Amino acid sequence: MISRRSFLKVLAAGAAVYPFKNAMAAKKNEKILNLHNTHTGENLEIKYCISGAYDHEALNEINYFLRCHYANEIKTLDVKLLDLLSEIQNIAGKDKQAQIISGYRSVAYNEYLRGIGKGVSKNSLHLQGLAIDFTISGVSNHELFRIAKSFAAGGVGLYPEFVHIDTGRIRYW
Repeated sequence: MISRRSFLKVLAAGAAVYPFKNAMAAKKNEKILNLHNTHTGENLEIKYCISGAYDHEALNEINYFLRCHYANEIKTLDVKLLDLLSEIQNIAGKDKQAQIISGYRSVAYNEYLRGIGKGVSKNSLHLQGLAIDFTISGVSNHELFRIAKSFAAGGVGLYPEFVHIDTGRIRYW
């Protein structure tokens, strides 16, 4: 039989550890992006979600960061897309920065890219804020493609210079 004194000691020890356990659990539930925009030279490391609660100010900063650099237009990006990129970064290396080639694309920029033969789709999901093209230094695009594909969360394309992810229908190329 446990004495009252022993019971109280165990209870006090548990109470002392409990806040740290919660702090560790909260840290696990954080969503963070570490980004570099290859067109603007801007960098952004930002925590945008904690325990399922999205920080709208942080999301606005991300949307600005991933704006169309050509037309300087901002579009709200799909948070599922941001979550996917964050998860890919977690697996590829939390300390590594994602090099963003393309986030949101304005119609004008998309048409410009089509006009110079870049092979972009007329109805690109970039136009809707549903796609990102990126790479991560020190991680091969083949490995990023494999990681992204493992989520089965939308389209994943492998290109020599980058990996494309989107939150459209599931497909791979």
